[in-house]
Amino acid sequence: MAKVVVVYHSGYGHTQQVAQHVAAGASAQLLAIDTEGNLPAGAWDLLNSADAIIFGSPTYMGSPSWQFKKFADASSKVWFTRGWQDKVFGGFTNSASLNGDKQVSLIYLQTLASQHGGLWVSLGLLPSNAKNASREDINNLGGSVGLLVQSPSDASVDEIPQGDLDTAKAYGQRVAGIAAKLRG
Repeated sequence: MAKVVVVYHSGYGHTQQVAQHVAAGASAQLLAIDTEGNLPAGAWDLLNSADAIIFGSPTYMGSPSWQFKKFADASSKVWFTRGWQDKVFGGFTNSASLNGDKQVSLIYLQTLASQHGGLWVSLGLLPSNAKNASREDINNLGGSVGLLVQSPSDASVDEIPQGDLDTAKAYGQRVAGIAAKLRG
C-alpha cells in the first residue's frame, strides 16, 4: 500500500470537504495549509516520506490561493535537492463557477509537480456529457488533467454536488493505485 498525503488549502471549508473525499479514496493523510500559508510541525518530513502527494487549492481569481502558492514557493528547498523526484502527484481545485478558470489552477499544480520531477496522474475518467447527465454524475464537469469541483458561492460545505464528491473519491483511489503499482 502506498503512503499518500493530501496537502491543501481551504478558504471557506469547501476545498477541505473535497480534500477529505480525495483522502478517503486514497487512504491518505490530510495536511492542511493554514490561513497564513504555513504547514504544521513535521509536515515537510511527512511529505518527503510520501509515495504520492496530492495538491489541493481553491481557485481564486484564476489561480490557486496565495496560501497554496506560499507553500509551493517554500517547496523550492525540496526542489533544490530533488527530494520529490519520481514521486507520484495529483491535484484538485474548487471554485464557485462551473468553469471559473479552474483549468489554470490544475495546470499550475501539474507544473509544480513537474518542476519537482514528479509523475502526474490524470483524472482518468470519461466525462458525463450526455443530455441526460446531471451534477450527481461522476466527472460531470469533464475534467481530465485532474479533479474539478464546483461549489456555488452561496452553498454550504454540505451542498457540494455528490457527483463531484464521488469523483473526488475515485480520483484519490486512482492516485493511490498508481503509486502502489509504481512502488511495488
